[in-house]
Amino acid sequence: MKQEINPKDTNRAIAFELWMKSPMPMVTLTKTFDVTRLYQVSRRKGLSFNMLLCWCIGIAASRIEEFYMLPQNGKLYKYDRLAINVIVNNCNGGINSCDVPYCDDLEKFNRDYTTLTQSASSSSQSTFVDDAMVIGTSAMTATELDSIVNQYNNQFCNPMVMWGRYRKKWLKVTLPVSFQFHHAQMDGGHAAWFLEELQKVINSI
Repeated sequence: MKQEINPKDTNRAIAFELWMKSPMPMVTLTKTFDVTRLYQVSRRKGLSFNMLLCWCIGIAASRIEEFYMLPQNGKLYKYDRLAINVIVNNCNGGINSCDVPYCDDLEKFNRDYTTLTQSASSSSQSTFVDDAMVIGTSAMTATELDSIVNQYNNQFCNPMVMWGRYRKKWLKVTLPVSFQFHHAQMDGGHAAWFLEELQKVINSI
């Protein structure tokens, strides 16, 4: 469910006032993750690495209140659930956008992720979840990347998690990840907390 709320009734009141009219309110943090555990589970279980990472992102985000709020068009909205957006290469050589509802159950999330992304790829049709706070992702695995800074426009204020190809060295697998967020939605401390939670989730999967 999506509902408009008064920013003054939330802990985002001051940030909303400061950043909603800023010409550049997006902030990007970059952290190199140890994804060895994720890589091992992916190989052993035959599961998509990117799917697993998207699920971990959902778990970490679900633990932080600010992820359930989103500034849009000068207003602040609150949601009661999350979704993960995935960019899919389609059969016509283009890309489509695919929102996957987040749930704690890995098997269900994997089924939804697989069904929705395969459908988007074969039909060249995007799918959206309008009543969930959507966390964008973009996996550019054709190359190794150190950092990604996304474009900003006032029609897309959602948080965005981006990465390239993981790096294998000896017995360790690492992955630089960029996290972009709107400052009216959360502060740097919340973003840092999310990145720490994400590493903990990856370690415990």
